[in-house]
Amino acid sequence: MKAETASTRPCIKAGARSLPQAELEHSTRTPISGLVFILAIVALVLHFVGRNHYGFFRDELYYIACGNHLAFGYVDQPPLIAVIARVSSLLLGTSLSAFRFFPALASACLVVLSGWMTHELDGGRFAQGLACLAVLLAPIYLAFGSFLSMNAFEPVLWLACACILVRIQKGGDERLWVLFGAVAGIGLQNKHTMLMFGFAVVTGMMFARDWRQLRSKWFWVGGGLAFFIFLPNLIWEAQHNWPQIEVVHNAQAIKNTPVSTWRFLGEQVLFLNPAALPIVAVGLAWLLFSKRAKRFRAFAWAFLVVIAVVTMFHEKSYYPMPFYSILLAAGSVGVEALFGTRGALRVAYSAVLAVSGLVMLPFGIPVLSLTALAQYERAIPIENVVKMEQDSTGHAHQLYTDMLGWDRMTVAVASVYHSLPPADQTQCAILAGNYGEAGAIDLLGAAFGLPKAISAHNNYYLWGTNGSTGEIVILFGQHAESTKKLFSSVELAATISDSEAASAESHLAIYVCRHPKAPLAELWPLLRFFE
Repeated sequence: MKAETASTRPCIKAGARSLPQAELEHSTRTPISGLVFILAIVALVLHFVGRNHYGFFRDELYYIACGNHLAFGYVDQPPLIAVIARVSSLLLGTSLSAFRFFPALASACLVVLSGWMTHELDGGRFAQGLACLAVLLAPIYLAFGSFLSMNAFEPVLWLACACILVRIQKGGDERLWVLFGAVAGIGLQNKHTMLMFGFAVVTGMMFARDWRQLRSKWFWVGGGLAFFIFLPNLIWEAQHNWPQIEVVHNAQAIKNTPVSTWRFLGEQVLFLNPAALPIVAVGLAWLLFSKRAKRFRAFAWAFLVVIAVVTMFHEKSYYPMPFYSILLAAGSVGVEALFGTRGALRVAYSAVLAVSGLVMLPFGIPVLSLTALAQYERAIPIENVVKMEQDSTGHAHQLYTDMLGWDRMTVAVASVYHSLPPADQTQCAILAGNYGEAGAIDLLGAAFGLPKAISAHNNYYLWGTNGSTGEIVILFGQHAESTKKLFSSVELAATISDSEAASAESHLAIYVCRHPKAPLAELWPLLRFFE
């Protein structure tokens, strides 16, 4: 039989480039490990355990309210999260567990995609398992998947795009750029930071001199598709005078905690799990310097661009987090190559990663009681290191503080409402200070027969006064002290003192206000605040 040589070896056509059969075999030689799917199931179980602890997160209540007012956009986010909230309520109900099912599922999908990405980078079973373990136990990814928010889905969408790009870079059909564009477009409807990811990837490809892909017509078709999917939200933003820009500016000026460079870097380490830092470092080095990773070098440059953009514009420390799953996949391939067949090193490092991740677990998923959490935080005071917003003080760190007190607040407001004469109740409006307070009344207040709340905060402002004239208003929450001056009659009806709640909700006066100095619809623009 005639021997096969390099010149006679069959090739597989892929777009304008061909791959030798040996290279194709190398890329598919190690199948996706079963451990990838086992760890994805573990992710689901962990979120199932923590799903009902404490209560609804502040932003979660707002997104649920947005789901009841579907639109092509909102003051502070694109529409996808509202759609997911609405689908959750229709399919699963309105319980805490129901609204947290899809975020938990996204967490499991992130683990699977991490294994797939590592496999696409030609990582073996150990590399795949290491990447999935690092992603599974990263406190920030656990936190993202523990409640309904845009952040639960953002890392999945970024990593899905990265997986598609790796397949293209390995010689896959260039028409995959259309799929990339579709996923990126959905990502833009989830969170506008997908623009940063797209900018970083294109810039990274330019730095890596991957001109062939940038000249491909399918690259531009994919970009056009992403823009087309994003267009309805873009039109909504233009029609409403670009409120997202105002929200970002006000948040940076008023709400977000300033972060120094050293604190920013420290938070990156804590968010990911300190034991995962070597994987990240190896991943960046592998992408930048390894000949084996030359065709994937754009990811290294893209990561550096993301870090530069976040620091330049003083964004929140968790904004680069969706990109780290890509570095963890690349780093796991590099670690596998460094360890070689030394099984003891593999087991030892995996054990350190697992133990460190389990120590950090209570900071990502609410698995402890409040009493146990308080004791745990005294032993490991991470809440003193990681603080996102100025008013995030409370019984626990911000993730959990913003889950506390909503039920007691709603009960107090309901008590005041039902103390009014029936005739007053029929025309009474409940004016909440911020979207979390309003969202709590909307969702939890239904069981107490409360009307829907109104608020001038973010998209609640656009939803208006629900036809209320303001003749009788129950007023409470943020800005209540200044707002009550707009009424001729103000009565202090109750005071909520809750040491567990966030500082903004820990001591709330509830007023019954009558006789506004002008119709509420005319006063409404004076109350507006976007942040």
